[in-house]
Amino acid sequence: MPEKLFALDIGTRSVVGIILEKQDTTYEVKDILSQEHTERAMLDGQIHDVLAVSKVITAIKNQLEEKHGSLKNVSVAAAGRALKTERAVEVINIKDKPMIQQEDILHLELCAVQQAQAIVAEKMALQESTQYFCVGYSVLFYRLDGQEIGSLIDQSGYEASVEIIATFLPKVVVESLVAALKRAELHMQALTLEPIAAINVLIPPSMRRLNVALVDIGAGTSDIALTDSGTVIAYGMVPVAGDEITEAISDQLLLDFPLAEKAKKELSDPEYDSISVTDILGFTTEFSKHEVIKELNPALEKLAHSISNEILALNNNKAPKAIMLIGGGSLTPELPSMIAEKLSLPSNRVAIRGIEAIQDIKIAAHVTKGPELVTPIGIAIAAHRNPIRYLSVLVNGKTIRLFDMKRLTVADCLLTAGIRLTKLFGKAGMAQMVQVNGQSVTIPGKLGGKPILTLNGVSASLDDSVKSNDEILVQKGLDAQPIMLPIRDLLDHIPHCTVYINNQEYPVDAEVRRNGFLVTGDELIADHDSITCIMPPTISELLNSLQLESLLANVRPFTIELNQKPLQLPAFSGKLLKNGLAVKPESSFADGDKFIIHAPLQPKVTDLAKAIQAQLSYTVPVSFNGKRIILSKKLTEFYKEGQLLKDTDRITDGDSISFIQHKMEPFIFQDLFRHVEIDMPQQSAGRFVLIKNNQETSFHETLASGDELKILWPTTIHTNK
Repeated sequence: MPEKLFALDIGTRSVVGIILEKQDTTYEVKDILSQEHTERAMLDGQIHDVLAVSKVITAIKNQLEEKHGSLKNVSVAAAGRALKTERAVEVINIKDKPMIQQEDILHLELCAVQQAQAIVAEKMALQESTQYFCVGYSVLFYRLDGQEIGSLIDQSGYEASVEIIATFLPKVVVESLVAALKRAELHMQALTLEPIAAINVLIPPSMRRLNVALVDIGAGTSDIALTDSGTVIAYGMVPVAGDEITEAISDQLLLDFPLAEKAKKELSDPEYDSISVTDILGFTTEFSKHEVIKELNPALEKLAHSISNEILALNNNKAPKAIMLIGGGSLTPELPSMIAEKLSLPSNRVAIRGIEAIQDIKIAAHVTKGPELVTPIGIAIAAHRNPIRYLSVLVNGKTIRLFDMKRLTVADCLLTAGIRLTKLFGKAGMAQMVQVNGQSVTIPGKLGGKPILTLNGVSASLDDSVKSNDEILVQKGLDAQPIMLPIRDLLDHIPHCTVYINNQEYPVDAEVRRNGFLVTGDELIADHDSITCIMPPTISELLNSLQLESLLANVRPFTIELNQKPLQLPAFSGKLLKNGLAVKPESSFADGDKFIIHAPLQPKVTDLAKAIQAQLSYTVPVSFNGKRIILSKKLTEFYKEGQLLKDTDRITDGDSISFIQHKMEPFIFQDLFRHVEIDMPQQSAGRFVLIKNNQETSFHETLASGDELKILWPTTIHTNK
């Protein structure tokens, strides 16, 4: 036996009742009945007068029962115009935090949804954001450090954010529907949303990967739904629809509203080239379609502009691939082409879709076909295929009722219960500020613990599904523990190298100090610590760190005090070689460098005299009694601690030396006697003759190089050897 389905489309101007029969995989429209409200009982999808609406529902129910028998259960839809769509952005700081996981992203998205929920409540002047059901949300963008990114999973950076668009349905809309049906002695068997109903029958899931807009143009409002990437991404509404055009016709042609509505339908009928109307004064006039449409242009522009702007706002400021128009107002003349023009779409991308576009549907012969029937049929089929029901869940002992229109999760229950997800995480630990080698470093506090969630006594996540009568317990996560970070971990690693000094290997570790005191690196960081960790920057400091500072004495400048004045003698200084090249102690070094340190020299007095360009003596070669003699005379004399130094004596670093320089005077014959020993003959009686170059001379005769000298005695004179 075929299954009978009863559905109601409760609109702003009228209520439409429809009877369908399901036969295997097809549906047949058996009957449809429409009745207008006698008073303004509906406003923007919200029932404002439950009694008035229930009377219309009762009238339709009674008429359909006469033909089709008793009707007890009914499927209805919440009007798309009652939906509230809002965007929100949620940002979190992820610096120095673990990689982002799916649970973190879900938490971020739901925080954004709660923010959007609060924005909706604020705009509607409501105190409680939980007065709205979230019927769905879509992620518009993920961003990492301000740059758009495909996925945040396993990403790291400074700041992560998500931008969502969420749609909410006021609870009062559902509650008023239930109340009106109850007065008409009907039970709400299933509930859907008008945009979902129309999309389900016109845009199957296989087509929802396309970016398509569905616009249901009714009497008072135009409802909009958008699909993309396999889902419905947004809902919207503009308070401009078919009545705007009807009123414009009424004004232009002086017609009362019903006649203006009739004229609007004739303008849309391709069988008519002109229309004949009788105005309120009784005059009958015939107008060409072109003439009337021209007069209606401002109203048509307003309607097309409003719809186009809302589509762009919902679709991230870009036109969708195609637009489907349904509802009685879609028959407004020239409207499809005007919308296509405003969205810069080809004219064949904007089309009116009637019930003939619905697959697997049969329509009784007496039922008038038209785009206004898409939504009522869609309500019946969508409510049958995917009924939306209430379910009850306990959250921390409190019963909440959810609008079961999708796969409900633990997160949905927390949203409905008004539990702020941002307050469920444990308090983060205090950050610490330290100085590391003169640079400020912030050590973030540890993250607070995640919320402790259980579903029916079993540990759960935000994304776990729930069913009726489930029990959820949620506890705030544990506060973070204080930072327990060793200095070594802050530094990542303590630098180390190896050097070779005078062919011996030496390991070198960086020196770690905290607040000036030497530490091992295993001590724990404290707030405002000043940490230094540096390798010795110079060879000199390297030797000090290795307790080889004594070697530095070898490479400092060779210095003596000469006549009470300091004198540096670089030629005698020690040598510092790095990898075979001479360097200064202030030079830097690297891992593996090889150093040779040569001790300073100990110069002789002769070396010192040469270094200060002092002549120690001067000489003159002469011949005495046929033998070569070198006459020598001191010009410079060096003393140490009052003692005359020999030419071969050694000078050491730090000695205090004094010196005396004599005037250079010529040698005289008398100087010969300091260099030779003369034997005086016993028989000479002291008489002798001084001979220079075979000439007799005196003791004071000056001598020159090569002079031949003699002393003549009556006896032999012996030369001292």
